[in-house]
Amino acid sequence: MYNYRIEIEYDGGRYDGWQRLGKDASTNTIESRLCEIIARMTGETVDMYVGSRTEKGVHALCQTANFKLEKEVKALDIKNYLNRYLPRDIAVMSVSQVDERFHSQLNAKSKIYEYRLDTGNVANVFRRKYAYHTFSTPDFDAMRKAAGYFEGKHDFKAFTTAKKSKSTERTIKRINIQYEGTRAYIRIEADDFLHNMARFMIGMLLDAGNGIKKPEDVKRCLDGENVQMSLPAESYGLFLVKVVY
Repeated sequence: MYNYRIEIEYDGGRYDGWQRLGKDASTNTIESRLCEIIARMTGETVDMYVGSRTEKGVHALCQTANFKLEKEVKALDIKNYLNRYLPRDIAVMSVSQVDERFHSQLNAKSKIYEYRLDTGNVANVFRRKYAYHTFSTPDFDAMRKAAGYFEGKHDFKAFTTAKKSKSTERTIKRINIQYEGTRAYIRIEADDFLHNMARFMIGMLLDAGNGIKKPEDVKRCLDGENVQMSLPAESYGLFLVKVVY
């Protein structure tokens, strides 16, 4: 078997996430688009493994995936073929042949997500599809204080919609909140993310920034206290920055 690692960027706005299984199964996914074209090129049906399974509407600046083929194909030919036939909102930045033991999900050390904000009084027309408009400047100090409670190893069962998971403990390595003018971003690096976890975390940080929540409410939620959860942040402002190996 020949193992290929690919790095992809995509606008997730019109897709049902990287993959959609179960009762909400869909073929309108990033994975489906890639697998269809690989099958057309090689005649082989492949299993695609991904570094971080992005959700509906979420974008990727650098997603990592891998798949295996029975017959060897030049990596450059795969890259060129995919970029020729993929929709224009998906692009393959690199393809390389790697050791057969490489697994994009199991070998991942951490994952970095970024949430983009537009804090202007009037929403910027050209950022409206990729940044959440806050209407007013949030209290970034309160957001940073709330973010501090997330850092470290915690049980994130209150911050996910996952119904089945072997463990809901995750480690947040760092959260950075920066702004300049009317642009701001929240960047989170963790060893892994549960389903919708990043969006629930960001929703809580935004509520801390606009005074709906207190920063200490994050700690109370993590400690299992009965605190009303914030709504998850809108998916269109969320980007997978990269998967770290």
